[in-house]
Amino acid sequence: MLLTLLLILFVLALFAPLVNTYIRRYSGWILGTVPFMIFLLFISHIPQIAAGDYPHERYNWIPELGIVLSFRLEGLSQIFALLVSGIGSLILIYAGYYMRSYEKTSRFFGYLVFFMASMLGLVLAADLLTLFVFWEFTSLSSFLLIGFKHEKTEARKAALQALLITGLGGLALLAAFIMLYSIFGTFEISIILANPDLLTGSPHFLPILILILLGAFTKSAIFPFHFWLPGAMQAPSPVSAYLHSATMVKAGIYLLARLNPLMMSSEWWVYSLSLFGVFTMFVGAWMSITQNDLKKVLAYTTVSALGTLVMLIGSSTDFAVNAMLVFLLVHAFYKATLFMMAGNIEKKTGTRMIDEVGGLYRYMPVASVISLLALLSMSGIPPMLGFISKELIYEAGINAPSAAGVILLLGFLSNTFILFASARIALDVFLGKPMFRKQPNEPDVSLLTGPAILVTISLLLGLMPGKLTWALLNPAMMHILPGSEASGLKLWHGFNMILLLSVLTIFAGMIMYFYRSSVSSFVSNANLKYFRARFSDNFFGLIDGFLYLTTRKTAFVQHGYHRFYLMTIFLVSSALIALTFIGWKPAPEMLANVSMPPYIVLVFGLLIIIATTTTLFAKSRLVALIAIGLVGIGIGLIFIMYSGIDLAITMIMVETIMVVLGTIVVFHLPKYLEFSNIRSRQRDAAIASVFGILMALLAFRSFTKPEERISDYFVANSYLLAYGKNVVNVILVDFRALDTLGEITVLLLAAFGIYALLKLKLERK
Repeated sequence: MLLTLLLILFVLALFAPLVNTYIRRYSGWILGTVPFMIFLLFISHIPQIAAGDYPHERYNWIPELGIVLSFRLEGLSQIFALLVSGIGSLILIYAGYYMRSYEKTSRFFGYLVFFMASMLGLVLAADLLTLFVFWEFTSLSSFLLIGFKHEKTEARKAALQALLITGLGGLALLAAFIMLYSIFGTFEISIILANPDLLTGSPHFLPILILILLGAFTKSAIFPFHFWLPGAMQAPSPVSAYLHSATMVKAGIYLLARLNPLMMSSEWWVYSLSLFGVFTMFVGAWMSITQNDLKKVLAYTTVSALGTLVMLIGSSTDFAVNAMLVFLLVHAFYKATLFMMAGNIEKKTGTRMIDEVGGLYRYMPVASVISLLALLSMSGIPPMLGFISKELIYEAGINAPSAAGVILLLGFLSNTFILFASARIALDVFLGKPMFRKQPNEPDVSLLTGPAILVTISLLLGLMPGKLTWALLNPAMMHILPGSEASGLKLWHGFNMILLLSVLTIFAGMIMYFYRSSVSSFVSNANLKYFRARFSDNFFGLIDGFLYLTTRKTAFVQHGYHRFYLMTIFLVSSALIALTFIGWKPAPEMLANVSMPPYIVLVFGLLIIIATTTTLFAKSRLVALIAIGLVGIGIGLIFIMYSGIDLAITMIMVETIMVVLGTIVVFHLPKYLEFSNIRSRQRDAAIASVFGILMALLAFRSFTKPEERISDYFVANSYLLAYGKNVVNVILVDFRALDTLGEITVLLLAAFGIYALLKLKLERK
């Protein structure tokens, strides 16, 4: 079933451009039907998952290597699958109308559905390699979506930045998964999570932990990789709404939650997630204060929310995990709503700058009510589910196992800043003095359907939060923190410290709003004085520096002088061969296996030496060419002495053809000139001598160890595996098939070149 659902979405991605081309008016509703049906199917599995019955599918992918496609639906993957499919269907409905004015929208819907299928495959993966494949699919599809308006330089840069950063994390993650396989002998996630002691007792634990954190932090925009997410605002609003709420940035959160049972016993894991999480939470909220672009404000609050989720996972207490799951849902609901409404505001007013719009409630009453409810949820004000989420976060901070004071303080400041940002949007954009570039009107029903549904769900769950505990929270918590249970959710917990913190947050946030000019000025000056680093500019500076170094390196290494290429090869090879002789002492019994070759072979060897020397000192190209031919013939004669008849015939034929063709070419070359001085020739002679001596010693060493001869393998397996009695032919055709194919290709290219040259000469005559 699970693989079938993914295949349906991938097929839909292929046909989405056609649907949008021929049924453009209703394409969003038609395409959104498929993920909505998948959403309903996941809903129907809630009782089954709650009962502990998890659908699990395995399919052979590369059975020779033991690689499979494995999928599993359980509590944690269920929450993410519901968000991906449910919000995805609403985003498609929204995009169907929103993207009508854009060019090449057909491919956009293909990218968007591909993005959805990739994220769904990621959260359903029960195997690390399966997870990695879909992990990379999300990076690729997000690159296409962020850079959809590729005619804009900013969009191209933002897409490249996101791809490079998340791609770096993907490589780190692949390395971590391979190292996990070396420890556990499997990629199956359930088996790995069931044996955490194998990892914690391994000397590779810390490198694996760092690589996993690098993969998750880059994907979920955790400091210091947070800067790519605001840049991704160059994407159309449907992409921003989906990417920030349910897909790309939540992939890293999902990974950390999934692997928490494996890592949570380590203090490195706990402190890393807590430290980076709480710092990202504060940085994102702080940076949102001075933003004027509506989507930038929402982007930085997303950075803050992601830091909050990471911090809660790192705390690894019942309170923290419970708060993390509730906030995961809350953030998805209000952030998807607000990004879609930001797109509506831009479409209806021609701008999304906060200081250029105001008083929209009079002209867009329905859209304003939806937005204000979502802002109440983001601010943590009752009766929205966001209020319950904020109280749970405060409760988790109070009960944090370590650094509770720091977490609580930074959490309070972050929530205050986010409430300030929410107040700016609510009071200035919707309830403030009317101000706009063009007079807006109510958005189309397709643009309001998704936001209205999401904000209604948030309101209903805020009024009746207990429904979440049994259905979603308990089944998910046991996979993040084994043995834990979700606490009962209530809108009212009575008068306590947590309620006091919530009231103080609202009070402080509103004070900041009433003194917003002074606050913005203070924060801007502080940023200029203490936080001048522009991470995005620094990132592209690193890229430019890397390209400069590679250009210089290429100019130095790929200089075009072939003799220096050969010299480098011989020197490096000589050094590597010499390393193998360190500490080697041939035993006397080994030397007993060595015997003098027949005298005729020594004569042939002397012939080869004389011919080689003649080649080096010849003043005539023809003499040098004949001498080289004699070298090949001498080697062929040695092959005959040791029964290598087929090799000898091939060698002699090649040398004969080479001499004949070379002779033809020689007569058309300019006069013979000397380009090298005596010193360079002495240097070349020394390198050649060292390389030749080392190769001779290497051959000698191989003969002194008859038990390690690879020839025995070929003799034993030529007929058994390749059904050939001629061992040499079998080696060339079967065991070295690709090498032989390459040699044939080279010969064919050379033959075509010779034919072309000869034909060109005949035509000129």
